[in-house]
Amino acid sequence: MLSPAPHHAMCRPWSIALLLALALTACNPTFNWRELRPEGTPLEALLPCKPEVAERSVPLSGSPTVLHMHSCKTGGLTFALAWADAPDAGAALVDWQRASLAAIRVDPALHADPSHRWSAKVRGSTLAQGILAEGTDPQGQPVRTRAVYFARGAQVFQAAIYGPAWSDEVSATFFDGLKLP
Repeated sequence: MLSPAPHHAMCRPWSIALLLALALTACNPTFNWRELRPEGTPLEALLPCKPEVAERSVPLSGSPTVLHMHSCKTGGLTFALAWADAPDAGAALVDWQRASLAAIRVDPALHADPSHRWSAKVRGSTLAQGILAEGTDPQGQPVRTRAVYFARGAQVFQAAIYGPAWSDEVSATFFDGLKLP
C-alpha cells in the first residue's frame, strides 16, 4: 500500500499557481500608459489602456461632422479622445462643450460659469479650454468630468476623463501627454 503524499507536496501545485497569478497581475498595472497618434491628425497623446475606436456623424456648428473617437476604461474611469474637422473651430468647440455637458445632464448655464473652468494648455494648439463638471451618467449615477477642448487649424479635439474621482497624477499624465507637434 502506498502511503499518502505529505501535505506540503499536495499544496505545491496550488502555491505555484498562486505565484504565477500574482506575477501576471504585477505585469498588468491598472494604468498602463501607451502613446497614441491618431491617424489623420498631428496629435500625440497618452492613454492608460488599449482604446476602442469609433466614428459617428454629429451635428457640430450646424452641419453634420464625422467625429473620430478613441476611448478606454480602467481603474473605474473612462478616458476619451476625439477629434473632427471643422471650418469654424471656435464655434465647433463651444457646441461640443455644450453637447458634452448635456450628455452628463449638467445645467447648460454652467457652460459659461468660470468656476467650471481650469487652466488647460495643449502644446501646439491655437485654442484650449478646460472644463470641470459634475453630472449623472446614462444610468443615473454621479459622474465627474475633466476635459480639455482644443484646436489647431480646422481640426478640433476633446480629451476627457469621466468617473467618480481620479488622482492628480493620473490627470496630469493624461492631459500633459497631449501634444500637437
